[in-house]
Amino acid sequence: MERVGDDMIFEEILSRLPAKVVCRFKCVSKQWCYELSTPKFVFIHARRVGNSIQKKLLSFKENSIVVDDIVAGNLEVDTSKTVTFTYDVHPSFLRIICSFNGLILVCIKRSYSELVLWNPTTRRFKLISDDYFIRHFGRHNDTGGMYFDEDNDLKVLHINCYSDILTARVYSRRHDSWRKLNFLNGSQLASNFYSWSPGIYSGKTIYFMVSNYWIPPGERNIVAFDVISESFSILRFPEPACDCRSICW
Repeated sequence: MERVGDDMIFEEILSRLPAKVVCRFKCVSKQWCYELSTPKFVFIHARRVGNSIQKKLLSFKENSIVVDDIVAGNLEVDTSKTVTFTYDVHPSFLRIICSFNGLILVCIKRSYSELVLWNPTTRRFKLISDDYFIRHFGRHNDTGGMYFDEDNDLKVLHINCYSDILTARVYSRRHDSWRKLNFLNGSQLASNFYSWSPGIYSGKTIYFMVSNYWIPPGERNIVAFDVISESFSILRFPEPACDCRSICW
């Protein structure tokens, strides 16, 4: 019988297993632990998990963090499990900024703020906030998103609105460093009048809905971030559909 190659084992077989099972296979040997921790395997596994019909819903309750299963779009009410956060922090001090392929970007809001990449399934985490984030984090208007670039490097986009100044920065997991990005010239979207939604990843783009309910009332914008060119643009918000039942005089 022909021997199955390592690439077949890791990329075609083990990459299809749940994260908890993959963690158990890391105990087989040092070589397996290394192979199952490489950025390439993490990328392949994340893509396969993202295409699964079974999803997880994580909720921050008043005194706990709860995970429920969602199968084919339906919430499985009997599958609730309570999980603990990596740090000894009360859930009321935690804020989810965004999620992506099983990873969650969490802000710890204390006397100073910290930014953490957290995998609730494997319990692994990484603190990625730097001095800039600790000094300038906006507790209400900051937002972000995550994506893989063309080199399969996990990137974290953080948009900071502080004192009517918008700063966009991106973190590289591979290089463990931040760098500043150019935002839209002349934009007023950093004002406290605007509210930013979490980033939604779709088709190599992260979308944000930015709404102003003050001056002028009802203004809404869609800000798009192209993950390939790492550039921003503003899209026109869809016009409301005409009510065909109305009668014009």
